[in-house]
Amino acid sequence: MSVANLFGFSAPVDIQIAFKGEEDRKLVEVKVDKDRREKFPLYFDGETVAGKIQIRVKDGKKLEHNGIRVEFVGNIELFYDRGNHYEFSSLQQDLAVPGELRASTTLDFEFKNVEKMYESYHGINVKLRYFIRVTILRRLADVVKERDIWVYSYVMPAENANNSIKMEVGIEDCLHIEFEYNRSKYHLKDVIVGKIYFLLVRIKIKHMELSIIRRETTGATPNQYNESETITKFEIMDGAPVRGETIPIRLFLGGFELTPTFREVNKKFSTRYYLNLVLVDEEHRRYFKQQEITIFRRRVDDGLEPEEDEEDS
Repeated sequence: MSVANLFGFSAPVDIQIAFKGEEDRKLVEVKVDKDRREKFPLYFDGETVAGKIQIRVKDGKKLEHNGIRVEFVGNIELFYDRGNHYEFSSLQQDLAVPGELRASTTLDFEFKNVEKMYESYHGINVKLRYFIRVTILRRLADVVKERDIWVYSYVMPAENANNSIKMEVGIEDCLHIEFEYNRSKYHLKDVIVGKIYFLLVRIKIKHMELSIIRRETTGATPNQYNESETITKFEIMDGAPVRGETIPIRLFLGGFELTPTFREVNKKFSTRYYLNLVLVDEEHRRYFKQQEITIFRRRVDDGLEPEEDEEDS
């Protein structure tokens, strides 16, 4: 989008941004809003971002300008605070001094070994973006063009221990359940394996379901917003269990659109995942127990050489 268009002016140029080696680069398809998905070229931390900018002057007109600038930007947009974009990364190059454009021109840009400290993210109330921004500086209104890339980040969980999760759900003299998940940390292609033990059942349970919930927290108190969405939900038991019965759980994560767990990204947002076990009785009362799990991304799943700490995960 051009700033000129925002003010009702027709931009006299067309700007196209092409990334170097783009045709050979993996594309990541992302849901950008409710009904629209886009594909972005994938980059990693430390990779050079380079390419060409083609500027075409429309209708053979000339364009006077005060310089042409290109930027590599990483920013966080909070939807409740649309007027403010929080830039955590910004690199800039001047491509042309003030002058005139009379014909189409192509300009090269290169940002070497760029640090990309966070993973790209499009959530309910927040976006973390990396993009190239081209600005043609003009007296009345600048002409601006942006194009996004997508970034994956490989940050292994800080704690070395990855113990199983064991918990109990109980209602005095009515219900006593123990459930166990094999680990507390899972990679994006992992399988959650677990068991549910019924030790005491004196209420008429109709069915039981397990869901994965993503909880997004944005902002800081007192202006903090929490949004939860159910990624998947499936029934693991239909009918009344009996004392001593064991129900196995096996949930493959690879089929869902998950992200890693994000904690306090730039002190602006967090994204956490929970396993939610729900029991529903014949009177439609619901009993549930929620447990946080940590999800992380592995290099090997994206065709890269694994780090040492990935090999055992």
